[in-house]
Amino acid sequence: MAPRQQQPWATRTKHDRRDAHTRALLLEAAGHVFAQRGYGPTTIAAITAQAGLSRAAFYVYFASKAEVFQVLAWQVRDAFLTAQEVPGTDPDDPYAVARASVGAFIAAYARHLPLLGLFEQRALDDEEVAGLWSELQRRPLHRHARYVRRLADAGQADPVVDPLSLARAVGAMSTTWAGLVAADPDAYEDAVHDVTTMYLHLLRIRPGVTSVPGGIARS
Repeated sequence: MAPRQQQPWATRTKHDRRDAHTRALLLEAAGHVFAQRGYGPTTIAAITAQAGLSRAAFYVYFASKAEVFQVLAWQVRDAFLTAQEVPGTDPDDPYAVARASVGAFIAAYARHLPLLGLFEQRALDDEEVAGLWSELQRRPLHRHARYVRRLADAGQADPVVDPLSLARAVGAMSTTWAGLVAADPDAYEDAVHDVTTMYLHLLRIRPGVTSVPGGIARS
């Protein structure tokens, strides 16, 4: 019996599968199709048609529809954590950190809004997605609360409520305004201004404070 001929795509290295441009196209297409159709009606055929690729190409990078959905969930989780890193912002300037972090969060939430509801639903049936969803809810919140607590402990702010409650309030405001931005992208600047103003009011930064001991991402 002649040996089975190995398919060309089976010889790809793990690095190739992870970083290839084709994989990025498939993820972008999958995100679009999931957002448009929902999880159940989405098929691999629909994803590959959206990407302009073959089913064979899909299986180079993903074993199933569930796997590509999990990878999208990882990407969204990372996007929200990255939103707190505020690159290019002076981490010792509380006003700059507030505006940059609020702006990044609103942008990330508005961009991923079509998928967030699906992630929450899928978390009921997929253990890995459930873990990512829980992490998405927990890690940014507690990182933010630690930043607020550090400000308070240093005597540089006088939060109107405890740090965790304040972080929850700012998160809720940000998600509400992000929904408005998702519907009307032109509302972004006003949304960032409004939420940042309310955030700083809740923090009650001490007069004359121009620096804080590290930004949110250092928490």
